[in-house]
Amino acid sequence: MRRDSAGLEVIVTALVGWGVNIVALLVVDSLFDSVTIGRWGSILLGAAVLGLANAFVKPVLALLTLPLILITFGLAYFAINVGMLALAEWIAPDFSIDGFWTYVGATIVVWLVNWIVGAIVGSVLGGRPGGAVVRV
Repeated sequence: MRRDSAGLEVIVTALVGWGVNIVALLVVDSLFDSVTIGRWGSILLGAAVLGLANAFVKPVLALLTLPLILITFGLAYFAINVGMLALAEWIAPDFSIDGFWTYVGATIVVWLVNWIVGAIVGSVLGGRPGGAVVRV
């Protein structure tokens, strides 16, 4: 694989992931009355923060809390996912999630949308099932 195509693959994969997170936030906004996302800028920024947090912050937190994740059979990992959504809500303007159970439901919906759309995009663009890997 050439070096240029590897860089392009990373960029395309990041953009697809950002698009999937945008769709996920739109679905969450439409499903829950306790979730309000203002304008497109808030959705775009929230999706970008969610993607970056999942790519960089979540692995570090998962590694640091690995014993707790194992002891709780993954419940602590779900709490990390809730935290990533809370971080996106905190940073993006006009993005509000009210209530603990809304956070739980929104996290599950974001996961489901990412899984479904990722599987569809992955199969359409030649990636592996269940992931949005793009081959350029």
